[in-house]
Amino acid sequence: MLYYLFEFIEKNYDIPGAGLFSYITFRAGLAIVLSLVISMIFGKRIISSLKRLQVGESVRDLGLEGQKEKEGTPTMGGLIIILAILLPCLLLARLDNIYIILMILSTVWMGIIGFIDDYIKVFRKNKDGLSGKFKVLGQIGLGLIIGLTMLFNNDIVVRMEADVAASKGYEVIESFPAETASDVNMVYVKTTVTNVPFFKGNQLDYKSLLWFLGDNAIVWVWIVFIPITIFIVTAVSNGANMTDGVDGLATGVSAIIAATLAVLAYVSGNTIFADYLNIFYLPYTEELVIFAGCFLGACIGFLWYNAHPAQVFMGDTGSLTIGGIIAAMAILLRKELLIPLLCGVFLIETLSVIIQVWYFKYSRIKYGEGRRVFLMSPIHHHYQKKGMHESKIVTRMWIVGMLLAVLTIITLKIR
Repeated sequence: MLYYLFEFIEKNYDIPGAGLFSYITFRAGLAIVLSLVISMIFGKRIISSLKRLQVGESVRDLGLEGQKEKEGTPTMGGLIIILAILLPCLLLARLDNIYIILMILSTVWMGIIGFIDDYIKVFRKNKDGLSGKFKVLGQIGLGLIIGLTMLFNNDIVVRMEADVAASKGYEVIESFPAETASDVNMVYVKTTVTNVPFFKGNQLDYKSLLWFLGDNAIVWVWIVFIPITIFIVTAVSNGANMTDGVDGLATGVSAIIAATLAVLAYVSGNTIFADYLNIFYLPYTEELVIFAGCFLGACIGFLWYNAHPAQVFMGDTGSLTIGGIIAAMAILLRKELLIPLLCGVFLIETLSVIIQVWYFKYSRIKYGEGRRVFLMSPIHHHYQKKGMHESKIVTRMWIVGMLLAVLTIITLKIR
């Protein structure tokens, strides 16, 4: 909203500083500060309201040190994160941008699913919360919306050379004739092409997975693209949910991921950096830098209250929302194949649960008794069982997250 206000002021009145809102970097920086302030100011009031409503965490006795001390700590604190993301985004981003619309939708969509789950746990006293099938249906729904919008909305395009686009049969949305004899004709096209880390060319078109269909592959590419989108949304949101088990872990790791996504959005939406790094220039994605700034500020602000000893837990309201945001933004930036690296902490947490469950069932069949690989899963509880303080676990996970974030960024130049 403020973007349009200052755009109007700049065009009609000679007021110093009005043009600042035309700069992505200025709005992104302001978004970080504003979301941080909102989460810290409103966070205290929301926590007080949650305490008044007796929205406390019910803790099962798992034999972990300091666990029972968390009994009664307010949950559903994800509302703080959602509020701190949406308010600055509505104020600072261009609301006619399809990428911003999709990110706002993703935030609200997953926030509602998480809120219903927490509501059932807290107010209905049902520890199982929302049925798993309904969670999955919600995640599938979001994946469908993102996938179908990317396939059919004409504002979601990739810039490439006209000759390349013609040779691959892509639908051209807009053309840009060469200005000089040395330049090449460029076009905006509809395509399911994405970035692939570490490989020469750095590109993969999902239609190539349907090579056996020949020219019809471009027509049936949705058969591959939609399920992959749904899988990514489901996997990342559940991974974030599993990671949210000790104070500050999911919040801090998500802040690191948010900062990385902001960098990826900036270089992908800037023609100079995109050409230099030899990655796709994605028109209109520069607005995602604003959203990533809101996301980063909200996570850091929530960490103020969520750091050990936590004054509030995000609950599924926050963890499912965080996962949905990360998945949606990575897909929209065509960096979804970087998720295993970027969200490596989420992946480790998820794999630890899968391995634990699989080996327990396997050993029960083979040896007649269930055996465990870890003392407890997810893996952060394994280290707690070994006597490591949760603050040390969280700090080390943050360090791992930072390392993975740096590796994710440098993959842009590694071929």
